[in-house]
Amino acid sequence: MPFRSIFDAGDVMSEFESAAINCKFIPLIWKHVIQNPNCELDEVPSLPSAAYILLQSKFKPLTSTLHSVTDSSDRLTTKLLIKLGNGALVESVIMRYDTRLGKYAGKPRPGGPRSTLCISSQVGCKMGCKFCATGSMGFKSNLSSGEIVEQLVHASRFSPIRNVVFMGMGEPLNNYAAVVEAIRVMTGSPFQLSPKRITLSTVGIIHAIKKLHGDLPGLNLAVSLHAPIQDVRCQIMPAARAFPLVKLMDTLQEYQRNSQQKILIEYIMLDGVNDEEQHAHQLGNLLETLEVVVNLIPFNPIGTLSQFRASSQQNVSRFQKILRGTYDIRTTIRKEMGQDISGACGQLVVNQSDKRATEDPPLLPDIEDLQLR
Repeated sequence: MPFRSIFDAGDVMSEFESAAINCKFIPLIWKHVIQNPNCELDEVPSLPSAAYILLQSKFKPLTSTLHSVTDSSDRLTTKLLIKLGNGALVESVIMRYDTRLGKYAGKPRPGGPRSTLCISSQVGCKMGCKFCATGSMGFKSNLSSGEIVEQLVHASRFSPIRNVVFMGMGEPLNNYAAVVEAIRVMTGSPFQLSPKRITLSTVGIIHAIKKLHGDLPGLNLAVSLHAPIQDVRCQIMPAARAFPLVKLMDTLQEYQRNSQQKILIEYIMLDGVNDEEQHAHQLGNLLETLEVVVNLIPFNPIGTLSQFRASSQQNVSRFQKILRGTYDIRTTIRKEMGQDISGACGQLVVNQSDKRATEDPPLLPDIEDLQLR
């Protein structure tokens, strides 16, 4: 049996309990590995002797390795290409911000530098969204909870991570058990991330959303909506056929009643497809009974993989004005450093021969600038 990640919490706890080893030692092991990523598990101090035998026979400090690291020219963004134990590759992106450079409600913002990590939950994706390069890979495999957490461990070597967004490769709710376990590790010792600073993005897996608040209270939910009517949504997101918009809206109403939290609505702007005035009004009517923040996302072209074009800046601004002015919906526009950038929204795809991998990744908006006040 292959060695498992020490961050596969369920496996480690099960093995410790079977060997009558106190599970209180597990966070201490994690802390040592985070601080010493190149260590061996027999170097962790002050463990029972039985723990050393078990760890060395079944677990590794890290099952993944950093395959390559790409920094943007302004050093604000770092893209990590991570090689898993089975040889598959996934991508994570670190985005750095300084809140003092922006304003909120017209006033200077307190705080200082912070970093957000965009995490992958699968190799590839089975959702097949036509505007997303990751979808062109098809679905390869799920990540274990340990492989998900290891992305945070790798990223922490480059920057202290304050926020985590599950907006990388894959549909997180199609890997539900591993994602839930990974988030529980991230919010526990020694990581101690606040659930309010973790955001999970989904295309709208209805049965999983119904369980989410009970399993992960306080988590931020983002829904990749991208169209205000079912027909258009199915055209650009084939998986939407399984999750009718009416049922999805009912599910989000229930989620919001239980969580008492705003929901982030992600909406990619596609020229002539979903960016016209009628679409803005349809979206406003669709969302009028929910407390939401709408994030309009400029489309990032993905070469021959896509038949779509980016909406004009005029159309995006008009769309935002309708949502704000007519429906009083807080609406933001995601800003990019460039359009043909391999680390941008919808462009995460493992292709080592792709020359775009040498270009600068994007500056995405910090999740705290979109969330929930």
